[in-house]
Amino acid sequence: MNIQFAVKDGVIFVLEVNPRASRTVPFVSKAIGRPLAKIAARVMAGKTLLELGVTDEIVPVHQSVKESVFPFIKFPGVDTILGPEMKSTGEVMGIDVDFPRAFLKAEDGAGTVLPATGTVFLSVRPEDKQASKTIAALLSAAGFDLIATGGTAEFLAEIGIPCRTINKVREGSPHIVDALKAREVDVVFNTTSSPESIVDSFSIRRTALETRTPYFTTIAGAGAASVAMVERARGAPTVRTLQEFHAALKTDSGQ
Repeated sequence: MNIQFAVKDGVIFVLEVNPRASRTVPFVSKAIGRPLAKIAARVMAGKTLLELGVTDEIVPVHQSVKESVFPFIKFPGVDTILGPEMKSTGEVMGIDVDFPRAFLKAEDGAGTVLPATGTVFLSVRPEDKQASKTIAALLSAAGFDLIATGGTAEFLAEIGIPCRTINKVREGSPHIVDALKAREVDVVFNTTSSPESIVDSFSIRRTALETRTPYFTTIAGAGAASVAMVERARGAPTVRTLQEFHAALKTDSGQ
C-alpha cells in the first residue's frame, strides 16, 4: 500500500491509502537486494513466501537515501517551498556505509553538488534557532564561512560562532540576493513559517535555484546537508556497485 500522511499540531491524518506499489518498492528492492515485485508476482501466481525462501527480515549494514528531483527551474516565478502536493518528477538513490556519504551521493545524483569549502548562508525561523546552533558549529569547525541575516547572526554571535551579517532584500543592497548573483554564496539554508516571511524570502530561494546554488528549506534538510558537506571535505566517497553491497548483505546474514 502507498499511504500519505499529514501531521498538524501533533495530530496525524491519513490523506489516502492506495492498494498499489509505489516508487518506494524498487528503492527498497535495491536497498535490501531482494526483487520485491518479482516475489509479489509469484505469490499472486500461487507460490508461498516459504516456498520462495522469503521468510527472514533483511537489515542492511549500509544506509540508503532517496532524494526527489524537482522541475522548478523550468517554471519561472514558481516558489520552491514544498507542500502536500506531489511536485517531484523523479527520484535518485544514494548508498554507502553511513548516512552522510549516502546523502552526499543522493544529492549528487539529483544534481545538487554540495561543496567541500565555501560560504554558507543561514536564515532560520525562531523555532529552528537551537537546531541551527549545532549545524553552524559543525560547519564553522570544518572551515566553512558563515553569513546570516540579522536575527540569526545575532544568535550565533551570542554563542561564539563566527558569522558575518548580511542584509535582507528589503533592507537594501548589498543584500543576500546580490551575494547569490555574484556567486559569493555556496549553500543556502533558509527556513520560514509565517506568510510574511515566506514572501520576504521568495527571492532568496528563486535566485539560489537560478544560480544553481544548493539550498535547503527545512532544518532537517540543512542538518543532513551539513554532515554531508563535512564528509566531502574529508574526501570523495568511494564507489561500489549494487552487487557489492548485496554480497556484503549475504555475507553478514550468513547466506
